[in-house]
Amino acid sequence: MNLRFTAKQIEITPDIRAYGEKRLKTISKLLRPPVEVDIILTTEKYRHKVEINAKTKGNVLVVSEESPDLMTALGLAFDSLEKRAKREKEKLREKKRRITRERRAELLAAAEKSSELAEEKRAIRMNDYSLKPMTLEEAILQLELNRKEVFVFRREDNERLAVVFRRRDGNYGLIEPE
Repeated sequence: MNLRFTAKQIEITPDIRAYGEKRLKTISKLLRPPVEVDIILTTEKYRHKVEINAKTKGNVLVVSEESPDLMTALGLAFDSLEKRAKREKEKLREKKRRITRERRAELLAAAEKSSELAEEKRAIRMNDYSLKPMTLEEAILQLELNRKEVFVFRREDNERLAVVFRRRDGNYGLIEPE
């Protein structure tokens, strides 16, 4: 943090310098580094004017205060600078939150869209059947050869359709419509 004092028609005492450094230590926690601070002290008749220019990464804060007492004007200026720094920090935080919220909303919309597409059921034509009549053993052999879960075939003994399928326990199931 760079701190520069400039005095017009007034002398900078060690008390003023110490007070300025002490107050800037607390305010510098609110500002993004690197911080350059210019403190300009001016005296005109019975008025003391303090102007503080704080340059940080991204923005510049300018504060000006007047008072009959120099230390009072300096205190008011640092109070105003602290308020401005808090406001700027809150703006930055809110901006980040807003961007995060917008990104989250976009991701949710994309997820809903993809889930709607996934929920859309489609019928896919498969050729896992045999038109020629066969026995149950031949149908199970075809099921094994094709590595499918279900096989539709015509029974050899009565020419009716039947379905053979693989069960979860490893056995085979047979469905014969009446």
